[in-house]
Amino acid sequence: MTPATRDPKELAIQYPDLFRGSHRSRIKALAVGLAAIALFIFGCWYLEFSIDRLVTGFRQLGWFITLMIPPDPGTSFPTYLVAMGETLSIAFLGTLLAALLALPVSLLAARNIIPSVFLRFPVRRFLDSIRGVDTLIWALVWINVVGLGPFAGVLAIATSDFGAFGKLFSEAIEGADRKQVEGIRAAGGSKLQEIRFGLMPQVLPVLAGQILYFIESNTRSATIIGIVGAGGIGLQLAEQIRVLEWQKVSTLILMILAAVAVIDLISSRLRFAIIGRAGEARH
Repeated sequence: MTPATRDPKELAIQYPDLFRGSHRSRIKALAVGLAAIALFIFGCWYLEFSIDRLVTGFRQLGWFITLMIPPDPGTSFPTYLVAMGETLSIAFLGTLLAALLALPVSLLAARNIIPSVFLRFPVRRFLDSIRGVDTLIWALVWINVVGLGPFAGVLAIATSDFGAFGKLFSEAIEGADRKQVEGIRAAGGSKLQEIRFGLMPQVLPVLAGQILYFIESNTRSATIIGIVGAGGIGLQLAEQIRVLEWQKVSTLILMILAAVAVIDLISSRLRFAIIGRAGEARH
């Protein structure tokens, strides 16, 4: 008789440790599931979740959508195009500035570049601290520092992405193949030459792909921070919502969706092209 056709009770007697571990795992999984359900129920009660309010809210949303149709920018379409250009500029410049500043710092946070934990630890915690504050909060901070406008938006995105890029870049550097670095070292190269010719050619395609993705993501972020006064199309959107011009609101939303879709298409193709060329270079 094969083990698959034997009685489970006999198997439990013969292999008690395996079955005991299985029971413990099931009990732990059940306890975690029950705790999650209890936490969800408590959260719904504490936050005053209401089905009636949800249904009423959906009815109100449907009424807003009927007011948005058809989209009509009126005579403000040129102004909206300029604002959309500001938003794209904020996203692009903020992302590029963050990447340029984060690259040298990420080298200090990488384990294979800085072996000493006493030197690497404060750099990593600094990046975590920067990354832990949301872009919207940084926008409010920079608006109070440099005033309203797109310049504050660029600084907000650059500050927030600096922490994120520092972490992502350092992880990409740590995951690089050591063989090329060791080859430069065996040829008598210095530490800087190891980084320049052995490490950076490997990680640059990965970093470029991450930067392109963040440009796409920051287009949406630039819209949100524009609502609080950092310029761009978000400022126009907040103004039209305030005066209840719902047809203009729908026009702005469609412009944002179209811009994000185009940027997503372009960045996806560029990422695949960069990764494909990097793969061909390795082979």
